[in-house]
Amino acid sequence: MLTRPDSGHLYIHGNPVPANSNRRLELQRKMALVFQKTLLFRDSVWNNVAYGLKARNYSRKAIELKVNRLLEQVGMQSLAYRRADTLSGGEAQRVAIARAVAFDPELLLLDEPTANLDPGNIELIENMIRQMNRDKNITVIMVTHNVFQARRIADEVIFLDKGKIVEMGSAEKIFTNPDQEKTRLYVEGRMIY
Repeated sequence: MLTRPDSGHLYIHGNPVPANSNRRLELQRKMALVFQKTLLFRDSVWNNVAYGLKARNYSRKAIELKVNRLLEQVGMQSLAYRRADTLSGGEAQRVAIARAVAFDPELLLLDEPTANLDPGNIELIENMIRQMNRDKNITVIMVTHNVFQARRIADEVIFLDKGKIVEMGSAEKIFTNPDQEKTRLYVEGRMIY
């Protein structure tokens, strides 16, 4: 956990998770996080994706199969042995996502994964997110300020303002018939303060 909460409760699958417990660490090991600003090792693309599998003691054969399959899925197989610190922003973000999902997490947390990327990479990453959610049954929680992106890929939406939940519900409901005036103004593209 990056920041310890100072209040509230954490529930996973409807079960409370105590703040200081072995269960919390066990659950954290089933989660992956991709930051807005990509953080990759100064190593090859292939080794970046393989890192989590090596740390979890996967066999050499399993690592090879999984990394090669993931690089193909994210369109990076031709750059497998290039140094990760030479990639474009969109390429780097695709590698970061591949690395995050390599060990099949149950929960993928994404912080503005397409901020400052070109439309082609945005489309590729959005398609990856949808495919991982659908094919691998990974729950994805994504933070975005991009209403259009949320409308394209979200099933459920939580609209926050100043750290407080204003409204939550199905994407269809939030974008077509929100209950709260603040939500309506935001999805219409109006400035709210």
